[in-house]
Amino acid sequence: MNKILMVSALSAGLLLAGCQSVNTTSGGAVGVERKQYMFSMLSTAEVNQMYAQSYQKTMGEAKAQGALDKTSSDAKRLQVIADRLIAQAPVFRPDSAQWNWEVNLIKSDELNANCGPGGKIMFYSGLIDQLKLTDAEIAAIMGHEIAHALREHGREAMSKAYGIEMAKQGAGAIFGLGQDSLALADTVANYGMTLPNSRGNENEADLIGLELAARAGYDPNAAITLWNKMAKASEGAPPEFMSTHPSSSSRIASLQAAIPKVMPLYQQAKK
Repeated sequence: MNKILMVSALSAGLLLAGCQSVNTTSGGAVGVERKQYMFSMLSTAEVNQMYAQSYQKTMGEAKAQGALDKTSSDAKRLQVIADRLIAQAPVFRPDSAQWNWEVNLIKSDELNANCGPGGKIMFYSGLIDQLKLTDAEIAAIMGHEIAHALREHGREAMSKAYGIEMAKQGAGAIFGLGQDSLALADTVANYGMTLPNSRGNENEADLIGLELAARAGYDPNAAITLWNKMAKASEGAPPEFMSTHPSSSSRIASLQAAIPKVMPLYQQAKK
């Protein structure tokens, strides 16, 4: 019974959180059309500004440590690839043409990259060096990360977290749930809502990123070679159920199914 009441409270909390239904991007050839729910008092501009401040702090720290790479051949490669991808972003989201885009390379062994709200791209040299990435494979990663920013997955996650917190507080006050029941609410919210939706966001970013790279003139098949490399590099990773990222096998299968949709765009693109 407590589980039923808890789920009801979660649903009520999400409604009370002041969320509005939006679709941040057009579907493109890959057809990403899912409606998103954003907390109306947490605007795109506010999230972009908050992240920009955090990004600049991170870049400042990297520069102070001698880890910010602005001059190497890889830094120049990243800028060229980013410029080509960014030029295609307005296909999905016209207002991204006015974003203050940035791309920076950090000297680190970490296998990571991201693009935060508002177009702040960060790449780690370990990803390029250890996986020996081609330009097209870099474009596959960068396109994926740019897609997260275009879809505002960060703002969506913040909105969801706010709604869940409201639901938990409401459940405790209205139904008198104890700490054990609220801990159960955390578990259900985590594995029943947050993680599956996060995996869904990863799939969306894969598809939009694939199309961005194709439109920019990068072979979409590079996404397959990239994730094969990532699969080898991430042996021992947790199973898909316990992770916010799809397993390599399901990710590759989804990308392979989408490649025929974007191949004509690649063939038409300037190389």
